[in-house]
Amino acid sequence: MSETKYVGVLTSGGDTPGLNAALRGMGKAALQNKWQVIGFYDGFRGLMQNRFLRFDEKNLSGILTMGGTILGTSRDKPNKMPIGGKTLDMTAVMVDNYKNHHLDVLVCLGGGGTQKNAHMLQKAGLNIITLPKTIDNDIALTDVSFGFDTALGIATEAIDRLHSTAHSHHRIIVVEVMGHNTGWLALGAGLAGGADVILIPELPYHIENIAQAILQRSRGGKRFSIVCVSEGALSDTDYKQYLKLQADLEKAKESTKKEQKEKARNILAAFEEQRGQSTLNLSKRLEEITGLEARVTILGHLQRGGTPSAADRLLATRLGTAAVRLIEAEQYGVMVAARGETYEPVPLETVVGKRRIVPPDHAWIRSARAVGTCLGD
Repeated sequence: MSETKYVGVLTSGGDTPGLNAALRGMGKAALQNKWQVIGFYDGFRGLMQNRFLRFDEKNLSGILTMGGTILGTSRDKPNKMPIGGKTLDMTAVMVDNYKNHHLDVLVCLGGGGTQKNAHMLQKAGLNIITLPKTIDNDIALTDVSFGFDTALGIATEAIDRLHSTAHSHHRIIVVEVMGHNTGWLALGAGLAGGADVILIPELPYHIENIAQAILQRSRGGKRFSIVCVSEGALSDTDYKQYLKLQADLEKAKESTKKEQKEKARNILAAFEEQRGQSTLNLSKRLEEITGLEARVTILGHLQRGGTPSAADRLLATRLGTAAVRLIEAEQYGVMVAARGETYEPVPLETVVGKRRIVPPDHAWIRSARAVGTCLGD
């Protein structure tokens, strides 16, 4: 029996299927060791406000199959916490609450932003362990993140269902899936669902190439086309503009003039907002070029809800229990990365600021091309 440990845990960022499974796996394994575990409500805000739930067998029972998170979540950052109309650095308050609870470690479940915020608290002196969750599957240095498999299944089922209505009405159906700035979800769902066109952020597209592929299908007697597009996908022209704006912002950061930095940020933010309409604009342009009727379906947050898949329950449970083993070994400052059927503790500083993107020669890309799927490039 290991010595008693005092463990804090929180879920941060967007809700994701498998969060409760991970909390259950970590919580039950810790309780088996007779440890004390408290969960902070609503991410880093709950840690700041000292709002918490003491874990026991009762409140961990029955949550394995539940979507969302029993702790609630938020996107608040320790150093930029909105309070009373102001944005304040509340890191010191969180450190105090951590110490007042005599915690040995704080376990943070989240995506890329959570990894960064957790690393911030690590640098402030806290013992930290993180678990990778996101439907985007874009966290660096882990084979996969829990939540991805469930979202992939939901998006694939949606494409399956859209086939019948597309066929009945001889339409182009453009379906937008989530994924932020990576194409794992769109590529996987498009390939599994038999989409005719798949557009991802890693491969800027040319509208003419997409239109030509659709017209070739139409001339060949195919009565419909399914276009699966990632929310972050950009045309070649927009991609070049986006890179320029990012470069301008980086250059502005070197300036001592606050106005110059703010202007660069605002221009990039305006582009990002306009980018949110890119799928609708794509649909309109395809109608204009092909002369075929097009309809848009945006899956949105539907992909993040509901019961986690068996694969996500298994992954979340494995990583949750692995976190307990790392706590036993007092191995802190790491993310619990999935490695095949086991895990690997990865230093948190090597994860922060990086993204897991789709390589241009990935097996899924090669398979898509092999079956004649248009990728727009």
